Amino acid sequence: MKEKLLGKTLEELKAAAGACGLKPFVGKQLADWLYVKRVREWDRMVNISKAAREQLADRYELGTSAPEGTALSSDGTRKYLFRVANGFVESVVIPDADRMTLCVSSQAGCRMGCRFCMTGRGGFHGQLDAADILNQFISIDGPEKLTNAVFMGMGEPLDNYDTVSRVIAVLTADWGFGWSPKRITLSTIGVLPALQRFLDEQRCHLAVSLHNPFPEERLSMMPAQKAWDIRDVLRLIRQYDFSGQRRVSFEYTMFAGFNDDKRHADALIRLLRGLECRVNLIRFHQIPDFPYGCASDQAMEAFRDRLNNHQILCTIRSSRGEDILAACGMLAGQHSE
Repeated sequence: MKEKLLGKTLEELKAAAGACGLKPFVGKQLADWLYVKRVREWDRMVNISKAAREQLADRYELGTSAPEGTALSSDGTRKYLFRVANGFVESVVIPDADRMTLCVSSQAGCRMGCRFCMTGRGGFHGQLDAADILNQFISIDGPEKLTNAVFMGMGEPLDNYDTVSRVIAVLTADWGFGWSPKRITLSTIGVLPALQRFLDEQRCHLAVSLHNPFPEERLSMMPAQKAWDIRDVLRLIRQYDFSGQRRVSFEYTMFAGFNDDKRHADALIRLLRGLECRVNLIRFHQIPDFPYGCASDQAMEAFRDRLNNHQILCTIRSSRGEDILAACGMLAGQHSE
């Protein structure tokens, strides 16, 4: 099986060129074609000689692949299905005024097992490599229009952190996509100690899936609470500065009769008091064989207002792509023949 070029650093691309007997500047040309121009075919690399391209193609593959299918929502959200070594993964492009955000997957499936998430219910099928992840940025329609990325698709990014870190390096390098870290958000359930590595090594935004301020209740929905207690996650986060360029937010999916009342709002206020952060309330999208529905608009608004009145910035996130099963917690990586 040929080695993939997509996902390699500039120095690694130079080394790949050298392995074919080519000059180091060919590695720089490869980086430009892959990451700046985002091409998916050897023939488009016109400033690399045909003989050099053939030498490279004999030894390497680019690592790009077209999506197996797409679905378009009535609100403009588009979902893509990609084949990977361990099955299929989905990514979602969300247009919003002058922004276009990619919700990117980092694993095939997920081993966190959250009861309310279709990805978690489907189990874990394998890690994505850097090419699998970056291909989601390159092989969509109009990749040059992307302005932001959120690692909120299938999988737990910190459960594949070494690879995700490599992808972030490509996205933020001047020889790569050239993005500011502020354009990238990583969402996690709170995987320690990978979370500490992320906070030490990256300048991207952080989003933590919280969903319930009471540890015992959170455990009933999120088995990972047993390994990584949300209180320990908060203790770590409080050691870092989020008053400047980097932001931390907390995702809170609202379930009717489970986590949507004053008791939960007050506990959340106590848990987050003094931390510079935002809370995003998320409408739950019903999935089969799950006992709770979404909290009412009235309950969500009361919850939001109570947090705001206690100096915790809280918003209700708009739901996007529900009609094509592209909203939060609905990605399953299922292929319809």
